[in-house]
Amino acid sequence: MATETDLPPPAGGGAPGSGGSAPAASASAAVAPLAPATRRAARRPGRVRLQSLRKLIVPVAVVVIWQIASSMHFVDSRFLPAPTTVLDAWGVWIFGERSPLAWYSGTWAEYVYLSTRRVLEGFACAAAVGVFLGVLIGWSRLVSDLVDPLVQLVRPIPMTAWLPFATLLFGIQDTAAVFLIAMGAFFPIVVNATAGAQRTPRILLRAALMLGTPPRKLLYRVVLPAALPSIFTGLRLGMGIAWVLVIVSEMLAVKGGLGYSLWTAYQFQRMDLIIASMLSVGGLGYLFDRLLVAIAGRALRWAQGQ
Repeated sequence: MATETDLPPPAGGGAPGSGGSAPAASASAAVAPLAPATRRAARRPGRVRLQSLRKLIVPVAVVVIWQIASSMHFVDSRFLPAPTTVLDAWGVWIFGERSPLAWYSGTWAEYVYLSTRRVLEGFACAAAVGVFLGVLIGWSRLVSDLVDPLVQLVRPIPMTAWLPFATLLFGIQDTAAVFLIAMGAFFPIVVNATAGAQRTPRILLRAALMLGTPPRKLLYRVVLPAALPSIFTGLRLGMGIAWVLVIVSEMLAVKGGLGYSLWTAYQFQRMDLIIASMLSVGGLGYLFDRLLVAIAGRALRWAQGQ
């Protein structure tokens, strides 16, 4: 039932007994200063642009210093070619006419596709197994006692030590690269997922039980959401390691890809293409990291009070 306070004021007037104060109140409200939250929202686009420009200062400065050092012959161009030389070689690599005898012409898109596919396949395997196993280790003492010692035993083994194992086991093919990527990305994911599950506040578990949540459903209704911040941290670390290992694997275990192009450029002493390959990997790694950050931002809005 609507009360008196729920009813709209009479048209053309204010509350009873207020006389002509409503137009004055409206006028004063129109010229009243913006609230602090409104002022922050109004300034937000300009602040975002300023932050975006600020992020470019150091990279642009590095490129300018690099160009000046190369142009003034402070460094030998054979070992550090100028940025313009790198861009020219990169342009041929991207847009040049393809030829069976010129791996560095028109093959960039294909190599990017091969490397990205291997990274995504290995990362998907690592994420699926790492999140599932990590949450179980952090939640169940039994699973922790059974599985965690093996994880901690294998984790210190350098990923490069797995390269001969993978090559002999799978041969010179994509499976070896995917296995190496999955092994490398698995450990930061499982460790962070375990830590996130272990740090689930007990008060959340008790509150869920008091509100009627069955104990068998606490894992995916309470523990998994509470562990999401740590899980996304592990995913970001795993994605970075995946891009490191795809280069290692493509140098020795498979043909094609950015790692293959980097190693071939080294054999032909093409420093411009080595730098172009490195920048390609860095750019792709940054792109996928920003994608994970964006997904985490939407999935974790509850943790930010939004």
